[in-house]
Amino acid sequence: MTGLLDIRRAADRAVTRAAWLQSRHSFSFNDYYDPDNTHHGLLLVNNDDVVAPASGFDTHPHRDAEIVTWVLSGALTHRDSIGNSGVIYPGLAQRMSAGTGILHSERNESPDEPVHFVQMWVMPDTPGRTPGYEQRDIGDALAAGGLIPVASGADPDAAIGLGNSAATLYAARLEPGQSITVPDAAYAHLFLAAGAAELEGAGALAAGDAVRFTGGGGHRVSAETPTELLVWAMAGRLGG
Repeated sequence: MTGLLDIRRAADRAVTRAAWLQSRHSFSFNDYYDPDNTHHGLLLVNNDDVVAPASGFDTHPHRDAEIVTWVLSGALTHRDSIGNSGVIYPGLAQRMSAGTGILHSERNESPDEPVHFVQMWVMPDTPGRTPGYEQRDIGDALAAGGLIPVASGADPDAAIGLGNSAATLYAARLEPGQSITVPDAAYAHLFLAAGAAELEGAGALAAGDAVRFTGGGGHRVSAETPTELLVWAMAGRLGG
């Protein structure tokens, strides 16, 4: 094990609440701004969202962001201005490249079931890219256990591409007793999306907790209950 780690607890996150939305922010986002908490490595946004039935985000713009959405439960309907539409569900890797500009909506069209998802943003290597969209079902790979490369600008084995050559997102679904090792990277971000786990050398992690690693990884994360993890491995950071 190498490097430094910084544990951020679920209860300490900023929260945006509306009648139809509960959004918990790992980093500064919209009305929540903390100059000491704007990003880690290349990761700008890690929002943990629950959207009520028959509601959601109406059409809105984005520009120059690589946006990955990971659904934990329920289903989220995506539509955008370049002609893509579809339903994002658990086990589906999905990325939208905003590039020169895109409009999209994200709606929960279920009449009775909320949708719970994590949305993550990194900046592209080069601004002004052509907007794009990609998705791929990786449910079978996740069922096998271990870290599965979801989106990457560096790993050709990742399920979908990413417009940043220094960032890779991994996911894992673990049963009690199973474990993964945090990749060795200049910067890594571990988010415990569901379940409970033990982080080697640091103790218990609960759902919504995050760990920011700087200068290396190698820590074991062992599931104590059925657990879902999202891990970013990044070779650099914003501004340097």
